Amino acid sequence: MMEVFARIISVAMVSVFVQNAIFDRALGANVVIYASRKDQHVIGFTLGITAMTTIASAVSYLFDSILLPLPLGWLFMPLVYVAVISVLYMLALLFFWRLFPKMFAKIRKYVHLAIINCTVIGALFLNSGYGSDIWSYIGYGFGTGIGFFLACFLLNIAHERLDSEKIPRVFRGYPIMLIYIGVISLAFSALVGYTAEF
Repeated sequence: MMEVFARIISVAMVSVFVQNAIFDRALGANVVIYASRKDQHVIGFTLGITAMTTIASAVSYLFDSILLPLPLGWLFMPLVYVAVISVLYMLALLFFWRLFPKMFAKIRKYVHLAIINCTVIGALFLNSGYGSDIWSYIGYGFGTGIGFFLACFLLNIAHERLDSEKIPRVFRGYPIMLIYIGVISLAFSALVGYTAEF
């Protein structure tokens, strides 16, 4: 049991710091910029994406183990991943609609951004390339959600400072946030230790 827990944590740490979906792969950068504007959005989007990537990763492991060994099974994986995300999205909507109607009324207009985005489907594609067992799939999915939280948190902190009068008007808003994400991405790439070969 400890080995399983250690496997999940180690894969999650790699997903958070080394292969962060936002800073390393730029998956879901537009959603993280939107979610980082308000504190309550950071928590809500993070919970939605973490739950979705973790559950979808576990489900996609089942399909990966069936379809990837087939000669042309990889051709069907994008369709399978979209179907998995769509079914889980509908189940999440039904769950909140039936059991928590007041919460459903609050999250109804944001839930599709939190669940259906590049971060979630990107985690499934990366899982199929890096995952070896169901625990690594779950760990990578969970770590992708936590990495999204880290990105949202860093952008939320920087949001106040980047709305300064010292920044030229042309760069205010979305452009400066993209530049900031690029600088943070360079810092995260130092964790990996990329080397250039000439």
